Amino acid sequence: MSTLVDTPAEPFVHPALFYRGGDEYLAGTVPFIRSGIAAGEPVAVAVPGPNLALLRAELGADAERVRLMDMGAAGRNPGRIIPGVLRAFADAHPSRPVRIIGEPIWPGRTEDEYPACVQHEALINLAFTGRDVTILCPYDTGNLPSAVLADAEATHPLLIDGTGERTSTAYSPERIIAGYNQPLPEPTGAAELTVDATNLARARVLARTQALRAGLTDDRTADVELVVTELVTNSIDHGGGTGRLRIWTADGHFVCEVHDQGTLTDPLAGRHPAAPGQHRQRGLLLVNHMSDLVRLHTGTRSTTLRVHFRL
Repeated sequence: MSTLVDTPAEPFVHPALFYRGGDEYLAGTVPFIRSGIAAGEPVAVAVPGPNLALLRAELGADAERVRLMDMGAAGRNPGRIIPGVLRAFADAHPSRPVRIIGEPIWPGRTEDEYPACVQHEALINLAFTGRDVTILCPYDTGNLPSAVLADAEATHPLLIDGTGERTSTAYSPERIIAGYNQPLPEPTGAAELTVDATNLARARVLARTQALRAGLTDDRTADVELVVTELVTNSIDHGGGTGRLRIWTADGHFVCEVHDQGTLTDPLAGRHPAAPGQHRQRGLLLVNHMSDLVRLHTGTRSTTLRVHFRL
């Protein structure tokens, strides 16, 4: 399998690696890792657990020279991969070329998770423009639907498979970001509260009560309370002064949603890492870090943020 050619004018390189089976996976990833090690470049790998074990075994002693992360844990919520995995590693080495393997999409991803995953892949291109970073994203062609592979061609400017590498003629990350910015399906049986500056405490109580009733632990219930507080406060401050809070359970998740009359103009909102000493404008970043999944729909007149916590 071909490896990367170091020729782009833009220092950021974002290829999709199409592989079928373990042998092709290793052929496409291990040379990339070892080339980085040989060049003295920091290398990180964030892939699902089974592929992480495969790489660890193949790398042997070289595994100790690589930052290894289970994407199933670190990237459970796609919204925290850019700030908590990719930027966290790249920003720790600001003056050096950096290599990362990131596999955010695998066959176990749910229909609820996938739109957030593919938007994440598109947003990587905005987050790293101008950075001397290469992020290689593997895609399992034997087990992922053809529509997912087509989306990968739209979110990655460079494609690699067993025949070599080529420029993607379908590359259009803006189309993916806009195309998956769709209204979220309506819930059933949700508890509902209109929140403004006069009843913020009531929203916190509702979130805590519903979370405990759903069976979340005390620690996760505290997370829910904090996330809901951040969301409704954001609506009060930036969404027209009020927000509609809805809470329900579905498909093994405790779900909270806040809808308001604001709009998000920054596609990377909630994905910018906090600067040292930064205490304000961290609400959506906190929401991404504490939730198991965040879904978003924003338009010119309203925004809906939906957060999921696994039961």
